[in-house]
Amino acid sequence: MTSAIEPHKARRLYLLLRDQITSGRLPNGARLPGEPVLAADHGLARVTVRRALDLLAGEGLVRRRPGSGTFVQAPAGPRPVVADLPNLLSGLIAMGRATGVRLLSFEYVAAPAGIAEALLLEPGERVQRSVRVRLIDGQPFSYLTTHVPERVGLSYSEADLAATPLLSLMERSGVVADRATQAIGATLAGPEVAGALDLEVGSALIELTRVVFDPSARGVEHLHALYRPDRYAFQMDLVRTGDAGERRWTPAIPRPAKSESPRRPAHRRPAP
Repeated sequence: MTSAIEPHKARRLYLLLRDQITSGRLPNGARLPGEPVLAADHGLARVTVRRALDLLAGEGLVRRRPGSGTFVQAPAGPRPVVADLPNLLSGLIAMGRATGVRLLSFEYVAAPAGIAEALLLEPGERVQRSVRVRLIDGQPFSYLTTHVPERVGLSYSEADLAATPLLSLMERSGVVADRATQAIGATLAGPEVAGALDLEVGSALIELTRVVFDPSARGVEHLHALYRPDRYAFQMDLVRTGDAGERRWTPAIPRPAKSESPRRPAHRRPAP
């Protein structure tokens, strides 16, 4: 029973301390209470406290000094912007070239009902399905599952997709990405995704679903993306518009497209 409970307790303490660090309540350079004190304060075993501190150290939020203690190593500055929503499509190719990719699967399958409906496919039309993990500095930050109509997928190979951003491959074949619809939410990591993104099962993820259409309103790509929230974020600039009494927030005119790049992970210390 204890072995099943302790990992949950360790994660609760990790999340508590992480929140105190990222919010600034534990300032950069502050020394955390020792393991015996933390164990007594939170009613935990020392091994559970040590596991929580290991998680913080692995994220680069604390630094362990043998014989001295554990010290806060707060992230330098605010979370960098990594995806500008109004310029999202135009930044995808730049992001693809700035990051690495690991292709996990590549196959042609019958279109699942939901995918066929979203892409407005003809009855019986097949899709090319791929699963990729994107990395920055060798560290995974996104898990991407894409479906494209077979007529589009046949224009590139598995080797092409492992080396070139998908949008580049589609544009090379003459496909024009004209508009897209998307939804952003949150979900939890299952075993397969958690393993691919180097997370614990049940970790929180940003979830994005995007459907891209060409100028004739035919669906050309369905993307289901899962992102580590500590390495990726979205931004949208807003302006106040409308007459007095009916003022509201509306999206600002898109800025010139800039490279979209994920948050670089904190440097991992050789200990603990």
